[in-house]
Amino acid sequence: MSTVELGVRLSTNELLRAIDRLDTADLNAFVDAALALRARRHAPVLRQTEAQLLQAINQGLSPAEQTRYTELIRKRQDETLAPVEHQELGQITARVEAMNVKRLELLAELAQWRGVSLPQLMTELGLTSPDPL
Repeated sequence: MSTVELGVRLSTNELLRAIDRLDTADLNAFVDAALALRARRHAPVLRQTEAQLLQAINQGLSPAEQTRYTELIRKRQDETLAPVEHQELGQITARVEAMNVKRLELLAELAQWRGVSLPQLMTELGLTSPDPL
């Protein structure tokens, strides 16, 4: 068991026995302080992980690809899509679908990190399901 240097050496069990002697109010204050200490130690890792997840979640098509994708969808709706463009649209659509799957996986991971449900996280982030094409 680990020990803490306080001028005296206490094992973790001895420290717990000392804490057990605290009255309820002092025990609650101690637990709150210990949890805050743990949160401070983990916060840099959590912030960095959360930032990385959010950055990956927000990745999408490049502006040029998005413009082309929108143009091809419009042509499909107007029934003016050439066969080669149909193939191009299929390729971009497959990429978009793969990106959406990855995005959903990352959102689920972020929800787990935050300790919330996926729908709650999506609400917090202002995300909605995409409109069908």
